Amino acid sequence: MNETSREAVETRARSNRARLLSVLRVQYPDALAEHGYRLLHPTTGDPYPGDRRHLVATCRSVANFATGALADGPDWCLDAAEHGLRFLREAHRADDGGYHLVVDADGEPVDRTRSAYGHAFVLLAYARAVDAGIEGAERDLDATRKLIDDRFRDDRGLLRSDCDADWTEREPYRGQNANMHACEAFLAAYEATGDSAYLDRARHIAGAITVDLAAKTNGLLWEHYTADWDHDFAYNEDEPRHQFRPPGYQPGHHAEWAKLLALLDRYEAGVDEEDGNGESEEDGGGVSESSTATTDWYVRASELFDAAVDHGWSENGFVYTHAADGSPIVEDRYGWALAEGIGASAALAERAAARGDADEADRFRNWHRRFLVRTDLFRGPAGVWYEKRLPADADGDRVAPEPPGVEPDYHPAGAFFEGWRSAQGELPDA
Repeated sequence: MNETSREAVETRARSNRARLLSVLRVQYPDALAEHGYRLLHPTTGDPYPGDRRHLVATCRSVANFATGALADGPDWCLDAAEHGLRFLREAHRADDGGYHLVVDADGEPVDRTRSAYGHAFVLLAYARAVDAGIEGAERDLDATRKLIDDRFRDDRGLLRSDCDADWTEREPYRGQNANMHACEAFLAAYEATGDSAYLDRARHIAGAITVDLAAKTNGLLWEHYTADWDHDFAYNEDEPRHQFRPPGYQPGHHAEWAKLLALLDRYEAGVDEEDGNGESEEDGGGVSESSTATTDWYVRASELFDAAVDHGWSENGFVYTHAADGSPIVEDRYGWALAEGIGASAALAERAAARGDADEADRFRNWHRRFLVRTDLFRGPAGVWYEKRLPADADGDRVAPEPPGVEPDYHPAGAFFEGWRSAQGELPDA
């Protein structure tokens, strides 16, 4: 079948929508507790014991079910998203407008940390809820944007890190990860509202992280920085298996940024020249004007995708981290990284097709297929994805998340959602 025929494109769209809804059907209704959500074990499908609820997991579950509604899924997608929003507002949200990182099922705080990473997902949850038409979500989206501006945004227009409950910063640390997810959330907010201010914020963060800061590391994305945004190459160097802040370069994050930059290219292609010609209205704050005004986001996205597969792909997943020369540091293969490869290759195939580059579109589609056939390596008997696979010298064992957990199959759901809408974007009348 001709890859560019209407039949082929419609088949890709239907297949990815089916994969998205399949992920959600595994979660629904068992992941819904009386209050909030519970994570399900990939082996048994049973809810994890205990009553702790992590902010990131709550927000990701809301976003998951909202994307199901956006893909015209069953009515319960919207019901399940609204269920999570109630818990987000009533249990995680504190009196000062910030959000507790971990609460119990009754809404009692267990960990009062004000996490930049967590609040980026709060913004994402409300953005997806707005897009899905949930009443009141736009008010909460705007309030969260203001909160992030007031409490997390530094003088470079980027996000600082974790704070105590009184908003005192815990350490002089800056991380690309929280900023990447803030970029993701601002893009989703733009999709939901059409407000170009959100697109400006996403563009500003993307330029700082993937262009300006990456220029000092030969185009690769370093994870850890000082409070002045100097590269901190010694950060956690003695903890190579740190779950959230390991040393080294992460191929999964290169793929994830490739997806986000492809979306920036998609939306900037639709911005009229008189609306700013793609230039950011942000004040810069140390980010070079060229990084937002002249960067070809598609080209940069392609570079990051190629870096991910060149340094990190190992035929059954991406290694977790590698050194600057591409040699692996930790060879564990995380499921989320594979999922991000799926989403990135779909988005890049759509952008290549939009530019009339048939060879590159075919190349990205081929990668998309290669990634898809490996999803069974991470999916458990219950249909839920394992967190990771250990390397071959550890028998390739699959490892489930530890409670309270932050991954309700948000990465697979997002990958298939992107595959669905990217394929739709390739239709001649899209």
